[in-house]
Amino acid sequence: MDKSHELGHESSSLLTEEQLQCSICLEVLTDPVTTPCGHSFCNNCITQSWNKSQHYCCPLCKEKCTKRPELKINITLREVADHFKKKHALDQSEVLCDICTGVKQKAIKSCLDCGVNFCSSHLEPHNYVPKYKKHKLIKAVKNLEKYICEKHEKPLELFCRDDQKCVCQFCTETDHKNHNVIPLEEESGERKSQLGKKQTELQQMIQKRLKKIQEINHSVELSKRSTEKDKSDCVDVFTALIRSIERTQDELLKVMGEKQKAVEKQAEGLIKELEQEIDELKRRNTELEQLSHTDNHHLLQIYPSLCIAPHTKNWTEIRINTELSLDALRTALSQLQKSLNDKLNGTLNDKLKETELKRIQQYAVDVTLDPDTASPYLIQSADGKQVTNGDTKQNLPDTPKRFTYHGIILGNQGFSSGRFYYEVQVSGKTEWDLGVVRESVNRKGKIEVVNPQEGFWAMVLRKGNKYMARDDPCISLSLREKPQKVGVFVDYEEGLVSFYAVETRSHIYSFTGQSFTEKLYPYFSPCLNDGGKNSAPLIISPVIKTE
Repeated sequence: MDKSHELGHESSSLLTEEQLQCSICLEVLTDPVTTPCGHSFCNNCITQSWNKSQHYCCPLCKEKCTKRPELKINITLREVADHFKKKHALDQSEVLCDICTGVKQKAIKSCLDCGVNFCSSHLEPHNYVPKYKKHKLIKAVKNLEKYICEKHEKPLELFCRDDQKCVCQFCTETDHKNHNVIPLEEESGERKSQLGKKQTELQQMIQKRLKKIQEINHSVELSKRSTEKDKSDCVDVFTALIRSIERTQDELLKVMGEKQKAVEKQAEGLIKELEQEIDELKRRNTELEQLSHTDNHHLLQIYPSLCIAPHTKNWTEIRINTELSLDALRTALSQLQKSLNDKLNGTLNDKLKETELKRIQQYAVDVTLDPDTASPYLIQSADGKQVTNGDTKQNLPDTPKRFTYHGIILGNQGFSSGRFYYEVQVSGKTEWDLGVVRESVNRKGKIEVVNPQEGFWAMVLRKGNKYMARDDPCISLSLREKPQKVGVFVDYEEGLVSFYAVETRSHIYSFTGQSFTEKLYPYFSPCLNDGGKNSAPLIISPVIKTE
């Protein structure tokens, strides 16, 4: 079953029999048609009514038509009425004919004048006897007395607006004399019309809430996609970190190995020298041992040469250069650590910037300038994507939406929920304003202050190099590079308005913790031409998403 059927069936359960009643036959509508004035009747009832009359007017409001309207079956209303009939046929027990004797037949009509329920056979006189043809017939009901005046035993065909009750013709001549009394069908028709309006309002409320559900589901889906991308980017970042750590570990181990080899080589050289001196000292000791057994004359001759000490190093201060090795190792480690930090920070920052830009670009919208809001001094391109200040006032109608004092123009589409993002090329300009404004912002007079309190969330450029966020108070922005393209991102529910330099993928400034209660519109001001120095246009650029 489609949505229209569901809505029709749901609505019929909220409606009463009176609300779906034809004011001509007083029964639930059959093949309902709607007249130009908005009232509905059974197709057969209104057709017969117009066939008997020279004028084509609504039986309820009496509105006349110059020619007979072409009526078509109101399909939705028919479905509602049919469903109502089926539902209530199950709820109501059978009404039996009051005239039948023996086995009573099912009654099909109740006569308000006779006060009797009739089956099809006993109803026949009401179809051809002139006296009975004037009687008021309704569908068969069990509580027939509720449709008849207790006091005068006449049909309750009128409604007293003063006392808000149904009355008969005799009541208007006694208890309700001089009261505001109208035909019951007319009052019923008006109330049906009011109920119809209420029903329309309810249906609109339902549609708005269904749309909100779609928006929420869409936001969840976008968040899911963003989270999956963030997970992937996170894996990429840490993979890069691990690779950098592994490379640094290999380099550090290599340096440590080289330093250890240098220590071992130094020790090997010193040990070799020591062994050579030991050999020399042993040889001298052997000589002295041998000379101790020689004759005195020979000993005295060679003694002077034996007193000369052998040539050796002073090994007291000589150490293995382990401290120097450790210092060099620490220096190398520090240099490697700095290099690693630079690499990691660069990789991390690049990845984070790329991830943030990817996330924001998911909410890109197609912004077009609204010419009805443009200051008379502004000139827009035919495609509604570029605007510049022409310095000459144009003769434009002063519409309620137009900014008449300042050179401002807004985007065509307003946003009252969710997130949106757009990019504007600002290259070649010395002054500009960008951001969003609330719908009720001052458009006619001089705007003394531009800040969130006045409905502006804007970033501006002045004098070629002075960037400011129009917060309260105004905040100067220090930018390393002059942005050529600025991205504007809004999260309505979070109360966030952010600005980005697109080329460097860097964040510039954010208004946070804001409370939005109206529609927000993209806001542009190319500022004064300044003798041609600021003649370059602001250009709404298509968002090229980062892969």
